[in-house]
Amino acid sequence: MTEQEKAAAGYLYDANYDRELAEMRAKCAQKCWEFNRLNPAEISQMQAIIRQMLRSVGEGAVIMQPFRCDYGFHVSVGKNFFANYNCIMLDGADITFGDNVFIAPNCVFTTAGHAIDEAQRNRGLEIALPITVGNSVWFGANVTVLPGVTIGSNVIIGAGSVVTRDIPSGVIAVGSPCRVLREITEADKRKYPVFEEEEA
Repeated sequence: MTEQEKAAAGYLYDANYDRELAEMRAKCAQKCWEFNRLNPAEISQMQAIIRQMLRSVGEGAVIMQPFRCDYGFHVSVGKNFFANYNCIMLDGADITFGDNVFIAPNCVFTTAGHAIDEAQRNRGLEIALPITVGNSVWFGANVTVLPGVTIGSNVIIGAGSVVTRDIPSGVIAVGSPCRVLREITEADKRKYPVFEEEEA
């Protein structure tokens, strides 16, 4: 069984010293470098590189520079996906985003966990557990999502949160570790003023 196959099957695997995985990461690092060095006005070139790098990219998806990921081919983003500056995705396993997901600056999505046992960790062994995010999720600035987490749809994750466990749909969750604060309700539609044109 290859190290990549071990990772996909949920076993500890050699993420650090395996030549095949190192070559895959090097290719992805090259693509990230090409993407991040482009003039921000070169939108079509940026979109082309992202589509080459990631597994799937929905219509209207935007990723701001700088952006980094490990492999790229484990990442899927839905329609109208938006990732702001300095988004990092450590995608040893699948990272899947639904439609209308907004990510504020400096967020990290990491499927990678190091071995707890000292000897295993020193051999470079890691575990890779998938991250799944539903539709219409907003991540505040400086959020970290850890391996194996599933987040439902219509969720707000507050700035600075560290998401260590699953979060259900329809809630605001905050903190380190991240916990559900409350449900999102109809009253939230009136939280901020909405400008409406008067009919003539």
